[in-house]
Amino acid sequence: MPPTGRPAERRLAAVERALRILDAFLDAPGELGTNELARATGINPSTVSRTLATLAAAGYVEHLPASGRYRLGAHLLTLANHALAGLDLRTIARPHLQQLQEATGETSTLSVPGEQDAVTVDFVVSPAAVASVARVGRPSVAHATATGKVMLAFGPSVPRGRPLERYTERTIVGEPALEKEVERVRRQGWAQAAGEREADLNAVAAPVFGADDRLAAIIGLQGPAGRFDGAAQDAAARLLLDHAGQISAAIGHGG
Repeated sequence: MPPTGRPAERRLAAVERALRILDAFLDAPGELGTNELARATGINPSTVSRTLATLAAAGYVEHLPASGRYRLGAHLLTLANHALAGLDLRTIARPHLQQLQEATGETSTLSVPGEQDAVTVDFVVSPAAVASVARVGRPSVAHATATGKVMLAFGPSVPRGRPLERYTERTIVGEPALEKEVERVRRQGWAQAAGEREADLNAVAAPVFGADDRLAAIIGLQGPAGRFDGAAQDAAARLLLDHAGQISAAIGHGG
């Protein structure tokens, strides 16, 4: 039969039963016995036993001889890591950037942490006549931008022993002051910068975490100070945290 470009409509009952058994472990973390799985899934115990034996042979579950119970196997972790490696962060984040821009009217950005500064990898520009324009590849200075502060708070440590360049009168250039600011960002979960990299530019940013609980990316909103004032930044921060959590979940972060 020639391919149709979509999955076949008929499904294999045995495979569906196996998937139901695997899913049952999600509701009861740890080890489960055959009878427990039978009750949880509504599948006959003898069928559960045979299915578990098949799954164990393939590494999807692990049999524990001492208790006779089962737990999820290491092969599932291998598959999960392979799936996560294939996820395109920009593809996943793009709809969120568009929604953030539409909700706030300001330019939204996606950045990834670098060795010293975060780097912009995608953005959606504001349609306003006066707008902040981002550039792919542009670094967000760690001590002078909201995105950079998020990187310092949740990624590498605060830079020490090197001078912090002053860009405006509001740029933080002292290590003690920067450490205090980074700690504040860490406590509240998001960062803001008001005229610190450019005199008329305000911004907020929030972290995106990966499956390994490490900082994977940073999403931000930025706009002119006259429009993107304190109240607008506070409102935008709530939206950012919500979308950052959704992106984190989509790339495998657990909580």
